[in-house]
Amino acid sequence: MADISGKAFELSVKKEEPTLVPPAEETEKGLYYLSNLDQNIAVIVRTIYCFKSDLKGNEEAVEIIKSALSKVLVHYYPLAGRLNISTEGKLIVDCTGDGAVFVEAEANCEMEKIGDITKPDPLTLGKLVHDIPGAKNILEIPPLAAQVTKFRCGGFVLGLCINHCMFDGIGAMEFVNSWGETARGLPLKVPPFLDRSILKARKPPKIEFPHNEFAEIEDISDNTKLYEEELLYRSFFFHPENIEKLKKMAMEDGVLDKCTTFQALSAFVWRARTQALRMRPDQKTKLLFAVDGRSRFEPPIPEGFFGNAILLTNSLCSAGELLEKPLSFAVGLVDKAVHMVTDSYMRSAIDYFEVTRARPSLSETLLITTWSKLAFHSTDFGWGEPVLSGPVGLPEKEVSLFLSHGKNRKSINVLLGLPASAMKTFEELMQI
Repeated sequence: MADISGKAFELSVKKEEPTLVPPAEETEKGLYYLSNLDQNIAVIVRTIYCFKSDLKGNEEAVEIIKSALSKVLVHYYPLAGRLNISTEGKLIVDCTGDGAVFVEAEANCEMEKIGDITKPDPLTLGKLVHDIPGAKNILEIPPLAAQVTKFRCGGFVLGLCINHCMFDGIGAMEFVNSWGETARGLPLKVPPFLDRSILKARKPPKIEFPHNEFAEIEDISDNTKLYEEELLYRSFFFHPENIEKLKKMAMEDGVLDKCTTFQALSAFVWRARTQALRMRPDQKTKLLFAVDGRSRFEPPIPEGFFGNAILLTNSLCSAGELLEKPLSFAVGLVDKAVHMVTDSYMRSAIDYFEVTRARPSLSETLLITTWSKLAFHSTDFGWGEPVLSGPVGLPEKEVSLFLSHGKNRKSINVLLGLPASAMKTFEELMQI
């Protein structure tokens, strides 16, 4: 990153000692159940929210956000607990009431200096979140750590490290927005629904579908060797005109009569990545993406559900098929994967984990995470909506992130990482 004069700029952040923020009132203690949909996503997700108001500075930011956290944790008390392993060998939360980790920090510059956070930059943005030093596994990392970094311009950044097993993107945004409402002295618009036992496995478990999301694919293209190269992270903007062009490309052979933005974009990125990685024609390749099961479960999941109600669905084919057939073929696979997710399919996936304890395999796989519909921009702690918000980086090398962009949120920013030689090809394929 460079400043206007062209000199390299390095963000310097001075952190105070971490403190614990327990719930403001006594809360339930004991063990809190995590469902099988929570077990598979136990990774730390790092996000930042940048705030700057013309009406007030950042002098009270730490105090207000810390106090509101203590109050909102009364409703979301499992976040104040610690992860443990149950007698069944699964993740569980011990509701100790210890509290969330909180860090106060100051940066050596104006907030504008951190630049365009829509481009992945874990080195710089990583300084704005608090990672637990020396933690060897997720059991040693509290479910929630927050850092408030004040900048010289009067702006501040809220950086969060949250374990994905605590909730999916929709649940996380409901929590952060509830935290903001609490900071502004408002009642919670969507109080959390805490009972995750509604997603328990059936007795006896019933596996009714093939679950290729867990299938391990053999690397016959020697991609492992390719990934020894330097990994480059890039972001690619798709404006509404580009997205319309992609949809037309997908429908031009007359096979499809409709095509959504997600279907067109995910099919396009999957094909381009497969080509850039130079996969052999007979190499199997998989696309994984999350589908929100809230309205698909029967009965539907209650509003404010505190947990993961998303399920990974998949498309699987050979690289040759994917690249030789028109875009409509890949879009059709994505459409089929979306419609595969029914109540019985999701129950089958929950039961599959109960029996096998399998984790989704990412070998020869592209995992797309869509944040484009999440209300990151609506969080307000009293300084208005964030001027910028987004992820610090990508959790795995196989992950691509779709984020909405621009004032009307109609553009989509695609973030992903690839080996250097593959990224060069991928960048050329993105020119549409």
